[in-house]
Amino acid sequence: MRLALSVALFVLLLAVWEGVIRFFGVSSYLVPPPSAVVAALARGLSSGIYLNHLLVTLVEIALGFLLGAGLGFCLGVAISLSATIDFFFRPYILVFQTIPKVALAPLIVLWFGLGITSKVVSAAVICFFPVMVNTVTGLRAADPDRVSLLRAMGASPAQIFRALRLPTAAPYIFAGLEIAVTFALIGTIVAEFLGAEKGLGMLMQSMNYTLDVSGSFSVLVLLSLIGVALTGAIHVVRRWVLYWEK
Repeated sequence: MRLALSVALFVLLLAVWEGVIRFFGVSSYLVPPPSAVVAALARGLSSGIYLNHLLVTLVEIALGFLLGAGLGFCLGVAISLSATIDFFFRPYILVFQTIPKVALAPLIVLWFGLGITSKVVSAAVICFFPVMVNTVTGLRAADPDRVSLLRAMGASPAQIFRALRLPTAAPYIFAGLEIAVTFALIGTIVAEFLGAEKGLGMLMQSMNYTLDVSGSFSVLVLLSLIGVALTGAIHVVRRWVLYWEK
């Protein structure tokens, strides 16, 4: 029932959008009607152009997310378990965290070129911090009394980490991953805007130059679907791993 209401609301919004555009005679160069966006989407998909660029963008997002999330998790574990690493690395991390990551994208494209590497690095940089911060917070959220009890029972640091700290931190880590996967999409598209040989960001930029506004909106639809699909995939993995939350 709720799904049907959501679909009905979505269709109603599209109908209102179409009606307003046609009633007020808004130029399609400013805001295209939904019918034009759907036509542009169908045209791009049937020609195969969208699929080629979509595959490139998906690979860049996936590699950037894996790299950024992996580094964020490893550094988060190291900081939470070692006071020495925390002391030496935290000031640099705090300084780097305050820099708007999107502002680094032009430099990243300059350093790594127009190929896939600059997009992967841009995505990794922007999705690194949510995972690292949530990993540190989660690992430090373990109950001190339980940690003391396990130590008293002779558990090693590795056993405490596996049996208590990591399960306690898992919800925090997955919350960071859900944020990070969206950030990876943003970082990839921003880098493609600035300079790329392929990808949906480059395609959208070229459409803007030719005033193909309907095409740009259709690419936005694809990007929204990618974001929803990636977030949904992380949510599915979370439900599978954190089965006790069901």
